[in-house]
Amino acid sequence: MKKLSQDKLCVGLPQTPGVYLFKDSSGVVLYVGKATSLRDRVRQYFSGHDSRGERIAQLVSVADRVDVQETDTVMEALILEANLIRQYRPKYNVDGKDDKSFSYFVITKEDFPRVLILRETELFSDGNLDKSSASVPVASFFGPYTSKKHMMIALKILRKIFPFHARREKSEKGCLDRQIGLCPGPYDGGVTREEYCKNIRGIVSMFRGQKRRLLSSLERDMSVFAKKGDFEQAARVRDQVFALRHIRDVALLGRETSLFGRDSSQNVRIEGYDISNISGQHAVGSMVVFENGESKKSDYRKFAIKTVSGSNDFAMMREVLARRFRHDEWPMPDLVLVDGGKGQVGVAEEVLDLYKLKKVGLAGLAKGPTRKKLDVHKSELFPPSDDLLEDVNFLAQVRDESHRFAVSFHRQKRSKGLLSKGGE
Repeated sequence: MKKLSQDKLCVGLPQTPGVYLFKDSSGVVLYVGKATSLRDRVRQYFSGHDSRGERIAQLVSVADRVDVQETDTVMEALILEANLIRQYRPKYNVDGKDDKSFSYFVITKEDFPRVLILRETELFSDGNLDKSSASVPVASFFGPYTSKKHMMIALKILRKIFPFHARREKSEKGCLDRQIGLCPGPYDGGVTREEYCKNIRGIVSMFRGQKRRLLSSLERDMSVFAKKGDFEQAARVRDQVFALRHIRDVALLGRETSLFGRDSSQNVRIEGYDISNISGQHAVGSMVVFENGESKKSDYRKFAIKTVSGSNDFAMMREVLARRFRHDEWPMPDLVLVDGGKGQVGVAEEVLDLYKLKKVGLAGLAKGPTRKKLDVHKSELFPPSDDLLEDVNFLAQVRDESHRFAVSFHRQKRSKGLLSKGGE
């Protein structure tokens, strides 16, 4: 824990994910919260903003100091927040909350346990675990959590790393999750009980905030499998280790960064744009969409360039964005990401200004002078939330997908053009 006083908040807080604890002069924990950027989040409490609300103003007035604890990812901050709330039951987290406000992760007591999310009223009676009224046999539970939506996102991330059977039916017949790798198939012989329970133990370790211990255990398992010559199992565990070290939890970055009315329940939508042509021929543009960290291919769009002659990528980007934002019936993005630097960002600013899209953030992603690292060019006219730009590797994934989609469409047009001796 790192102790901070209010007069040092501006310089002492890290811009990393983690949890913060408001404490009174006796060291009693008053409130526990999570943040994608500890510095930005805690600063808001001391901004004097008129919309903070009486409860936040009162908390700040009685707090003596703020302690912070950094985490590697936002998901780990979410889990740590829940564990600390359970440990301290802070006044400003608990008071005024009804039973329906909290939810828990539940591990069921079955041969092949499931991982569920249940409301407090489904688990407890008079503050005690009520196994008789619980809708499922309970082996263990973890919480409380204040956001069921964030729990669902976190569990979705973990299930990709540690697959488990989620259906009540003890069968894999007609199980779509089995087909896409989210269920290892315990009821059709796809996995042994021991292997299955290892996945559940991995999830439990994450719920307990024991990621480093879990990684050490998995690395030992990987070494054992490799020495035995079981390279398939070694590769499976290797992939789990890699996934844990590179958790993409952009969905949890969300709209969490404001205390003053931003809706944390909304999706985070990022749109990536790119242009593809050869000397202006068969020029096309692409739009790809990521919501909550996942590609949403049903919203992808292709644009055959219609108004630009010759090789002018700036003009082509202007056309693509203008055609896209004529469709005000389409969902508006939180972030527009263009492939390029200041020039492409400047063109995009013109279009966003034309359509008066003040709430849309804008940035460009380009290779730096050394070509070995990526530079993020943040628009000054349409600045995006800093939390949306934290994971440059994820932004690169969006950029790469827009490039792939544009090149694929360009090749289609070029092939048709060759077949028709000039095409369109």
